[in-house]
Amino acid sequence: MTHVKNAVHNPNDPRHFMRIVPAAEPKVAVLADQKIAESSAAIVVKEVGRDIYDPVIYFPRDDVAMDLLVRTEKTTHCPLKGDTEYFDVVIDNERVPDAAWSYVEMVAGFELQDLVAFDARVITVS
Repeated sequence: MTHVKNAVHNPNDPRHFMRIVPAAEPKVAVLADQKIAESSAAIVVKEVGRDIYDPVIYFPRDDVAMDLLVRTEKTTHCPLKGDTEYFDVVIDNERVPDAAWSYVEMVAGFELQDLVAFDARVITVS
């Protein structure tokens, strides 16, 4: 059994865990030269499950241009984090499907509730 200090562990699989830390510097998300989010209060999630995943930056909704996001029908469930809703990002009539997500129902009361993350394969997050 693996227990990493200061990490949140999946109670059903202690090898599945994450660490949630404040971002060390302000973060920004950009698509097609348009700023979608900018925050000095972003957080970084470092997760280990079936693999070691790339860190994901989460932005407070107040720091996201929510008018550029359109809710989709897609949802997913993570046994560690909870249930998500997904958004297309729409800029100048260009629609990037399911490029953002937010946890709306948490397994436990983590800091991810109602924060927004972006798919770094299609949205530049730095």
